[in-house]
Amino acid sequence: MSASALLVIALSVTVSALALVLYREALRSRACARELERLRSGAKEHEAIARMAADNNPDAIVLFGETGDILYANPAARDLFFEGTAPEGKNFLRMLAAAPEALREALSGETERLFTVEIEGRRETYHVCRCTVAMQGELYTMLIVKLLTKEVSRREVDTLKTVVRVVSHEVNNSLAPITSLVGTARLMLDKPEHLPKLGQALDTIEERARHLQAFLSGYAGLARLPLPRQTDVSLEPLIAHLGTLFPGVVLPEASALEGHFDSAQIEQVLINLIKNAIEAGSAPADVTVSARVDADGSTRFEVADRGRGLSREALESALLPLYTTKEKGSGIGLTICREIVDAHGGSLCLANRDGGGAVVTVVLPGEKPLDTMVLRSRTRLTLSRT
Repeated sequence: MSASALLVIALSVTVSALALVLYREALRSRACARELERLRSGAKEHEAIARMAADNNPDAIVLFGETGDILYANPAARDLFFEGTAPEGKNFLRMLAAAPEALREALSGETERLFTVEIEGRRETYHVCRCTVAMQGELYTMLIVKLLTKEVSRREVDTLKTVVRVVSHEVNNSLAPITSLVGTARLMLDKPEHLPKLGQALDTIEERARHLQAFLSGYAGLARLPLPRQTDVSLEPLIAHLGTLFPGVVLPEASALEGHFDSAQIEQVLINLIKNAIEAGSAPADVTVSARVDADGSTRFEVADRGRGLSREALESALLPLYTTKEKGSGIGLTICREIVDAHGGSLCLANRDGGGAVVTVVLPGEKPLDTMVLRSRTRLTLSRT
């Protein structure tokens, strides 16, 4: 066979082999394409399911990028923040910067928090959670806002029932020995040889009566809080008095600051918050109190600690009467703080602190509470209108 014929045969075999390889690669490519399409379809299906779940979630959900551009807002968020309109493509951070101070403060934190605002004469309570999610190599912030007003109201009713049971139990526990000891004292009067023990019986009766009085006065304080007498107040003597009560706590320089509130009541709020911070396991030196007066006249106090921090349950329940994480706590302190701040038309916000611990923020409006007036004029926490 000639060399040219061999060359033709070799080329033919090579071409056939190449064609077979190309055919197999084509089949493999089509299989890969089908698999890729299947994965894409599956991803789209999962995305559709996730979107449907988010769309039907009663909590407000907003997803925005690092620069603030809104990628997604579910119907609940559109209704709560954007007057029912679709905000996709708009900038959430710019909207937030133009929002009232109370709302901006509540939504700007980096951790979970609980806040209450007044809307058309109603106190509405919300739980806010922020988290970072990664998608296609980009980082996004997901903001979830849950309305807790109905839950808080239901739990307040449950709490009221608990108060009745606890008070009844405590009163009976004190009255039972008192009644018994009174009977014993009467018998002693008829038996002179037992008279030396009469003083001990009377001491026990007095101790139980004082205990009962102290117990009831704590709860009665909630019902008889006087209305605040708001006046122009220099913060310097207020901070100085706190320094004498808590010498180890870090306090601010407040010589030039003036607010508008009831000094005695707000001092009690700060005392309660500092005591709570120390009782939460924070060393006094790790408790920091800060104060500032904003341009609109509102006064802001923050009490931060390095204690145990707040669990999710504590965030949602800390302001309810009788709720406490302390073994012998009454659960009254924070409730009184909330009542005082509410009476001032202000807001009290609880949050966990970066690096451990908790921070409580108290905002008291100035003589003309502009932000509160803005919030009262709206049926929603509107961000799309300033």
